Amino acid sequence: MKPADHRNHTYLIVNADDFGYFRCVSRGIADAYTQGALTATAVLSNFARFEEDLDLLGELPGLDLGVHLNLTAGVPLSTSLREKLSSPKGHFPTKIGLFRAVVTGSITPSEVENEWNMQIERCLDAGLELRFLNSHEHMHMLPTLFPVVQRLAQQFDINHIRLSTPDPVQLHRPVTLIRDLPLMYLSRRVAGEQREPYIRFLGMGVSGRLTLSYLQRWIPRLQKGNIYELMCHPGHFDAAEISDPDLLAYHDWQSELQVLTDPSFKALLDTHGVKLIRYRDIGNVSKSAAVNIQ
Repeated sequence: MKPADHRNHTYLIVNADDFGYFRCVSRGIADAYTQGALTATAVLSNFARFEEDLDLLGELPGLDLGVHLNLTAGVPLSTSLREKLSSPKGHFPTKIGLFRAVVTGSITPSEVENEWNMQIERCLDAGLELRFLNSHEHMHMLPTLFPVVQRLAQQFDINHIRLSTPDPVQLHRPVTLIRDLPLMYLSRRVAGEQREPYIRFLGMGVSGRLTLSYLQRWIPRLQKGNIYELMCHPGHFDAAEISDPDLLAYHDWQSELQVLTDPSFKALLDTHGVKLIRYRDIGNVSKSAAVNIQ
């Protein structure tokens, strides 16, 4: 019997951001794996609840793990950044404040590298096997910070870095232009520095509010032989934990969890020959799955 031709299939990694953000979100991510189509999650390691969420990860040995490198939520692990930040209690600034600090040099790439190094080491010290890196609010895509995450990936032998890109159709929606146009520029600037295989990115257009209709629109368009990552944010919602109005306006954790556990999602994948994989499975997919950015 001839071996299966990898070019006859499309490959999809379903990757949840924000494990460790809130206990209820972490529990929802665990349920998205045990009851649904989730294959990976990125861990926020600078929160005080990091230790208590490790018990959940211990129950999910088949779930791929990475680090959700963070500069915009919670408190830094590094003393230098805690002392430098002027926000209350040394918390990280908002993404706009962080962007301004990086561009003006008030926060340097070396300080970011030290902080991210500590976030990665905290995960490794906890015994987590790390397979990829990405970042909260895509801060690693800044041209001065992308080389930082590349060095850290090489230092810790982590093979995959997310290349965050906007959905092409979203460029025609005025409400998303402020975010998507700069991100499109940044992704093209750093695309040539990616390791193979290039993994295409999905989900930016509905970030925080993934819907089944989005998947029904995009899954049939995926090209055979390619590898894709679908960003998602599943979780349970607990009003006692989450009250920030900005987060509530952006996220619908419970709805995303429902999408990922809906049998019709897996049926949709089967219909279009899309195979769910993890980062650890990429080595078993032939190099024919690697494609160039377009």
